[in-house]
Amino acid sequence: QVQVVDSGGGLVQPGGSLRLSCSFSTSIIDSIIWYRQAPKKQRELVAINARRLTNYANSVKGRFTFSRDNTGNTAYLQMNLLKPEDTATYYCSVHSDNRDYWGQGTQVTVSS
Repeated sequence: QVQVVDSGGGLVQPGGSLRLSCSFSTSIIDSIIWYRQAPKKQRELVAINARRLTNYANSVKGRFTFSRDNTGNTAYLQMNLLKPEDTATYYCSVHSDNRDYWGQGTQVTVSS
């Protein structure tokens, strides 16, 4: 069973930055996806990393950056120039060996 742990959320003012972390217990990775879901809204794909390429939602392109550490077992989502509309619970999903594993989510609130 692969364990996935999201962390790094918090309260930040508009224009601020946060870095989310996603730690996982496998080295067999097909893809890593960051999603977010705001209250009363559908889940939105924020960034997807597969085969060393990352694609971003248009709403975050140029502001968010996906990366992984040297061990390969932690992924990050650097979020800059945050806006109130970025407020949501952010989830990391790891696709490994034909299964999806989810983190518990981390809350990001952008407010003055």
